[in-house]
Amino acid sequence: MSAIKKRIMVGVSGASGAPLAVACLKELKQFHDWEAHLILGEGAAETIEHETEYTVDQFTKLADHVYPLHQLGASPASGSFETAGMVIVPCSMKTLAGIHSGYGDNLLLRAADVTIKEQRKLVLVARETPLSPIHLRNMSELSMIPGVTIMPPVLTFYQQPKSIDDVIHHLVAKILGRFGLEVGGFKRWEQP
Repeated sequence: MSAIKKRIMVGVSGASGAPLAVACLKELKQFHDWEAHLILGEGAAETIEHETEYTVDQFTKLADHVYPLHQLGASPASGSFETAGMVIVPCSMKTLAGIHSGYGDNLLLRAADVTIKEQRKLVLVARETPLSPIHLRNMSELSMIPGVTIMPPVLTFYQQPKSIDDVIHHLVAKILGRFGLEVGGFKRWEQP
């Protein structure tokens, strides 16, 4: 009998940052005891095709399971569907506001709501700049909930990236690190 795999929910909103989602899903494939369960939010398909070399069909094949956005009866809508948590990458301010208010009118928002109520890890790769007082308030209040991490895709330079791919790899390693996954080639800060 095969071992039960750990599940991680991956949500993708329509915000800019689709290459981060591609890299997250590709990296999750390296962890054979994990499954990626994918939900695409409104606008995600357009952003994926605009920002990456993937079609939506190619993109969804990077995940182990894919759920339709408006299928509110799907497994991730229930707390009894056990996961290690959820990452929304990228996370638009609209999606973040929906999570903040508990407005679960689609499966992406409902899965995030379930993640919070079950006190599982929820990583929101918040993608917007500049940030308005409303954005900051929503992020601040969400960050006070146990298990919720607000992780804007902020550039770092101490690892001396040579390409955009290096920057993306570093960000994805930090994102997946929140779930205890050690991504190969991740350069941590080391004082000389």
